[in-house]
Amino acid sequence: MGRHLLAWAINIGIAAGLLAAPAMAETLKLAIGQRGNWENSPAQLGQEAGIFRKHGLDLEILYTQGGGETMQAVLSGSVDIGIGVGTPGVMTAFAKGAPVRMIANSTTGANDLYWYVPADSPIKAMADAAGHSIAFSTNGSSTNVTVLGLMKTLGIEATPVATGSPASTFTQVMSGQVNVGWASPPFGIQALQDGKIRVVARGSDVPSLRNQTVRVMITSAPVLEEKKDAIGRFLQAYGETLDWMYADPAAVAAYAKWVEVPPAIAERVRDDFYPKENLRLNRLAGIDAAMTDAVAFKFLAAPLSPDQLATLVRYPTKPTE
Repeated sequence: MGRHLLAWAINIGIAAGLLAAPAMAETLKLAIGQRGNWENSPAQLGQEAGIFRKHGLDLEILYTQGGGETMQAVLSGSVDIGIGVGTPGVMTAFAKGAPVRMIANSTTGANDLYWYVPADSPIKAMADAAGHSIAFSTNGSSTNVTVLGLMKTLGIEATPVATGSPASTFTQVMSGQVNVGWASPPFGIQALQDGKIRVVARGSDVPSLRNQTVRVMITSAPVLEEKKDAIGRFLQAYGETLDWMYADPAAVAAYAKWVEVPPAIAERVRDDFYPKENLRLNRLAGIDAAMTDAVAFKFLAAPLSPDQLATLVRYPTKPTE
């Protein structure tokens, strides 16, 4: 009888424990270009702060060398969502038949991107880079489009070179393999303050990019169909994380710890390079200009039709300028 009572008590305890345990969170796999970029940090910071778990989600995060690699991961089925993918590159893939879908804005404007040279370089401004090599991350990325835009704006001929991440680009620039490097804060801020490098151009130097949605979040059509509810909860949690990142000093401290920079630099990165309005999820600006650039730079053979755009852009709420 004692053994039966013990077994009954154990079973009751196990059942009570199961009832008390939180529901299993659903896993979403992400690919994100450029680890440490403030724009691309909400997934990491929100996960650490428990915001995504509150919405029943666990995130598995893969960091890539840029938008091109991120989109490949999405289209191959390796991940569910890609963050920070160049808008023209997404349009190009869609026009070629890829089942890609835009689900939110990553950033509008290109003020965060900058191009630099070693302090002792004879290149004093981007106009002096004619005949030299200029770095971008990966093919089809926003940095790729920006380099082409800088060349067009300044009327120079140069050699764009895919160099990957800001860290790998810095190595190539400082070793003389590439003449002009690219980066996005916080990378390079300390080198700038120490006088090791000089900025010769910003993404905002390209007029058409100043109010253009240059990077977006994407998924594939099959994943959107299968995981529509989870993606909706992801975007809701992402938006809540953005609100927290611009309102709570604890978010800046968490970001500073993650990227290993002083809190003052972390705050400067946020306030000087990433206005919150530029990261608003339902913002879609300058889409006609983006298509014009994509055609001019031979990413697209022709602008997408309204019907094609309606299929491609699947924001959860109506996109607004």
